[in-house]
Amino acid sequence: MIPITPHIALDESELEITFVRSSGPGGQNVNKVATAAQLRFDAARSRSLPADVRARLVARAGSRVTREGVLIITARRFRTQERNRADAVDRLVALIRAAATPPKPRRKTRTPRAAKLRRIEGKRRLSATKRLRGRPADD
Repeated sequence: MIPITPHIALDESELEITFVRSSGPGGQNVNKVATAAQLRFDAARSRSLPADVRARLVARAGSRVTREGVLIITARRFRTQERNRADAVDRLVALIRAAATPPKPRRKTRTPRAAKLRRIEGKRRLSATKRLRGRPADD
């Protein structure tokens, strides 16, 4: 089990990690060794996550989620499989933690009356200034 929050833990059996060739650093090994980790997590059908967290996770992940609801994270920062695997899992945990915090509700506010009056007075002042710049009236 991978702990996410005090109430949420992720079952490791839900993660599928494969290793592919990386385009990152590696010297002569780059064409021979598959060091990049590709983590797949079926976010849409996960039993470890509550429904609201699942929905926020899919929305937050954006283009990293397939049509079927599978979240794909590719880690290729490091030269070893172990470090890339740990990096992918850490990034998934961070993403789920961010989705686990519910959004703060928006509270409706109104523009204060004094602010409206200041705005109107400023417009009136600017209008008078511009009127004075015009041609003198024929009397």
